Amino acid sequence: MARRYSARRYARAVFEIALEKQRLDEWQSGLEKMARLARDRSVASYLESPNVRFEYKAELLSKRLDDIEPLVLNLVYLLLARGRFGMFASIVDEYQRLLDKYNGIERAEATTAVPLDEEDESRLAEGLGGITGKKVILKHEVDPNLIGGVVVRVAGKLMDGSTRGKLEALKRELS
Repeated sequence: MARRYSARRYARAVFEIALEKQRLDEWQSGLEKMARLARDRSVASYLESPNVRFEYKAELLSKRLDDIEPLVLNLVYLLLARGRFGMFASIVDEYQRLLDKYNGIERAEATTAVPLDEEDESRLAEGLGGITGKKVILKHEVDPNLIGGVVVRVAGKLMDGSTRGKLEALKRELS
């Protein structure tokens, strides 16, 4: 729990710096590039290891990430020095949430029984945009167990328009 709040504080500070310097996209790009590197388990283990000297970690990062925003690299160095590199993914996620909010974007997850084509996906995103008043970026998944319809999570809300959900509601109502 405390780790999540720390990640939020770091992300908010990073976002404010990027906003002040008008380099929001460069920060996002650098954070994503570092996050991709951190997803490599061997690299993450090396960076999190207390047995490896900071200088060696810094050398590895400066070679692999020489083209990112220098302040992103400084953030990574700070996290490494404080033994908090494990929260980097949470910082990136929170930064993305702040950037989306700043740009008026809402992310949504839609689950359907059958795959949607691009046209249906864009219509669903537009419809959700009308509800939220923001541009919606849709992540789509398929779950044949839904039988039909769609289940959407957007703006912290769950909208269940699936056949399975309606059948379960009818079952509760009848019993």
